Amino acid sequence: MMVHNSKILDCTIRDGGLVNNWDFSIEFVQDLYNGLSEAGVDYMEIGYKNSAKLLNATEHNPWRFLNDDFLKKVIPEKKFTKLSALVDIGRVDPNDILPREQSVLDMIRVACYVREVDKGLELVQMFHDLGYETSLNIMALSSVPEHQLFQAMELVKESPVDVVYIVDSFGSLDPAGIEHQVKKFKSLLPNKQLGIHTHNNMQLAFANTLAAYQNGVTFLDSSVYGMGRAAGNCNTELLVSYIQKSSYELRPVLGIIEKHMVEMRQKWEWGYIIPYMISGVLNEHPRVAMAYRSSDERDQFVDFYDKVTTPEATLATASK
Repeated sequence: MMVHNSKILDCTIRDGGLVNNWDFSIEFVQDLYNGLSEAGVDYMEIGYKNSAKLLNATEHNPWRFLNDDFLKKVIPEKKFTKLSALVDIGRVDPNDILPREQSVLDMIRVACYVREVDKGLELVQMFHDLGYETSLNIMALSSVPEHQLFQAMELVKESPVDVVYIVDSFGSLDPAGIEHQVKKFKSLLPNKQLGIHTHNNMQLAFANTLAAYQNGVTFLDSSVYGMGRAAGNCNTELLVSYIQKSSYELRPVLGIIEKHMVEMRQKWEWGYIIPYMISGVLNEHPRVAMAYRSSDERDQFVDFYDKVTTPEATLATASK
């Protein structure tokens, strides 16, 4: 079993919020942070730093629209685990971002599609200049034409970004595909750290994360109990069990699951479910499967498969 300078980044709040509309109590977030710190997990993504104004959002949703004053009350004392937040292109107001020394956050990650890499890197530069660790998370890599990726990487190579993420948004890659992506990214970005973010549509999130880890990827995304959009993510409890790093300890993560997440799993649905598997097999975004799971036909798997594999449905999905 290999050992290198791995860093686990737990995104239970940020990605799991896509399951429950970020309906997390302050107690849960505090228990999660304290538990992850005890477990030696390196980073916790505590939500999105997007702007409610830019999204015309009316509901109060503190984990989707992080406020630094609020965060300081939630996490009054930083422990072992660093804190990160994610932003989307066109959804973050630069006026909402404090310099790092005034913020509880340590890292800000920028999510974008390959066609938006130039805009993503503008945000990266701003966060870098404010003192934050940065990452660029390039989504939906399984459907990116190679020539577009090569062009984007020329821009990334010259940027100050600390970490570049391989994101299997549709949960459609297998370990061989992950290894191929990692080798490609390494050749294109020899001086950048790499990260991996997987989804569990085909029950390969853990295997895919290990394939990245074994090929030298440093930042490993995960979530406790796998909680994340649709099929969920690689499980934090699996990574802290597998990786031989002296700081990692399983017991505190089990405590979080026992105290909070068994009950949460009964209230909200995530994980390996057949419509999500089908979307992974088809290399499609899970939004159609998520809508189907919210309908009265939620368990009519053959009907769902027939609908999404007809030419008309495929064209409708592609246009969204």
